[in-house]
Amino acid sequence: MAGVRSVALPSPRRLDPPAREASEGRHGDQTRLWYENVLGWPTVPGVPPRLVVGVRFDVLDVPAEAGRAALERLGTAAEGFPVAVQGDRMGLLIAPGGADEVPGLLEWLEWGGLGLDLRALGEGGLMDAPAPWAAGAGPDASRGHPAAGRPGDGCPDSPQGAAVWLRPPEPGRETEASLPAPAAMGTRSPRGVGDGPPDLVRLVGTVATQIHRVRLRPSGAGADVRGAGQPLAFS
Repeated sequence: MAGVRSVALPSPRRLDPPAREASEGRHGDQTRLWYENVLGWPTVPGVPPRLVVGVRFDVLDVPAEAGRAALERLGTAAEGFPVAVQGDRMGLLIAPGGADEVPGLLEWLEWGGLGLDLRALGEGGLMDAPAPWAAGAGPDASRGHPAAGRPGDGCPDSPQGAAVWLRPPEPGRETEASLPAPAAMGTRSPRGVGDGPPDLVRLVGTVATQIHRVRLRPSGAGADVRGAGQPLAFS
């Protein structure tokens, strides 16, 4: 029509690479400060920043499906220690030094040599640092633990594939006291020795069982492999 001018609508705003990198850098700095100042966990700078493994905790790195099944199997005994998820992997935080015990435990539980998809990260390892606060809580939320939302939700601003807390660590509480440890070290809770999380033997046995069950499922063996000749120790 005569006299009508077309108006170009602005395209959705997108950060150019330098601006995006600056934003991610600020977010990473806030994340590092939260872990270092609130929890006292050493970190390594980067995008995303990383947590140093082997100082305050070690990590069992397992398939997320098997990890969730193991936590359900353990029930209330699995409550209390931090758990992170990244993509299809789950990181179960265990006591420092626990990673060195895992290969021997797998052999003792007769899971050795089966090629289970389970890794133990100890001294010298790194894990991506999950965003330690929910949207709107801010990195200075030091009273109580920052809510992580529903399992796997994490911070809405986190990029796809980023690590998130399924069960976040709790500032103001001794993290080491909540971590599964070798039986010789004992497990502790605010109520005393022996009243804490499952010891490392029970955790590793339960996780190994669930990994094996998940692996057999596509072959038609089903989720329940009792009586199939494989150990189900501590399950």
